[in-house]
Amino acid sequence: MPRVADHDARHGQITDAVQRLIVRHGLAAVTVARTAAEAGMSVGLVQHYFTAKDEMLLATFTRVNGRFTARVDELVNRGEAEGRTIAEMLRQALAELVPLDDARRAEFLVRLAFADRAAHNARLAAVQRETLVGIRSRVAQAIDNGTACGEVAQGIDAADQALQIVAFTEGLALHAHIDPDGTPKPAILAALDGRLGRVFTGTCRHTQPG
Repeated sequence: MPRVADHDARHGQITDAVQRLIVRHGLAAVTVARTAAEAGMSVGLVQHYFTAKDEMLLATFTRVNGRFTARVDELVNRGEAEGRTIAEMLRQALAELVPLDDARRAEFLVRLAFADRAAHNARLAAVQRETLVGIRSRVAQAIDNGTACGEVAQGIDAADQALQIVAFTEGLALHAHIDPDGTPKPAILAALDGRLGRVFTGTCRHTQPG
């Protein structure tokens, strides 16, 4: 167990260093040598875990996605315990994709760097596609759940709406990154509410009093 824990800790130490380099200097600054210096370890130790830049980027992207998924799961669990509507929980989950604070901005920059690299790397592109499909699938499931409880009208195409909602959210994220002053948090959340309000038009039977 200690060896596994040490391996995971080293792995996380390296990917966190990659993320910091991307945030401060961009993807071009990420090299094995610079990552080693940023992580406070030897080049040889970094190469023990990762032999190439793409491997470090993939691991960092995977770590960012893991953090996002964990936060969303926590939001859903807390929302269900508090009796929140599906629309409210989905709005909170989607907002985690938007760079509204330093932590989410750092993660957004990693996703942006990964997208740039994936444009010319089939392996990374496959992971990027799988990740996107997974996010759309979770949104579609939320819409299906909304249909089952009455928040969403019958006959709504969940997959089609999920595609539109995720694309809309990614557009907001890009605007928030490029022009943060012009897209403040209240405006972002209001935009998400407006888009979701076009799908979640009803009231959940499970949250109605009595």
